[in-house]
Amino acid sequence: MATLHYGAAHVPIHIEDRALAHLKVVIATKLRRQESFTLSWKHPEGEPGGRSTIWIHPSIPLRFTFDEPEPPKLNAKWIEDLMHSVNSTGGIMLVDEVLDTPQE
Repeated sequence: MATLHYGAAHVPIHIEDRALAHLKVVIATKLRRQESFTLSWKHPEGEPGGRSTIWIHPSIPLRFTFDEPEPPKLNAKWIEDLMHSVNSTGGIMLVDEVLDTPQE
C-alpha cells in the first residue's frame, strides 16, 4: 500500500501502489501548470468506511511513498480517465483501472 503525505497532516493517505503511480502523473501535470483541484477517494479496506476529499494546491507540500521499489507499467487509458476527471468540476475521483480487453 502506497502513501500520500499531504501538507502538515500527520495522518498519511493510503492508496494502492499502482493507483498512486497513475495519480502521481496526473497530479504532477496539474501542479506543473500551477492548477489547484480536489482529489477524492473511497477509504481502503481496514480503515473506517466512507470517502475523503482534499484540496490539492501547488504551494502545499506533497510526497508520494511507494512500497514497490520499481514503478509499474502505466496504463495510458487510466491516466486519460483520471485527467478527464481532474478537469471536471468535481476534481479527480480515484476510479478503478479499466483494462482494455480484446473483443472476440
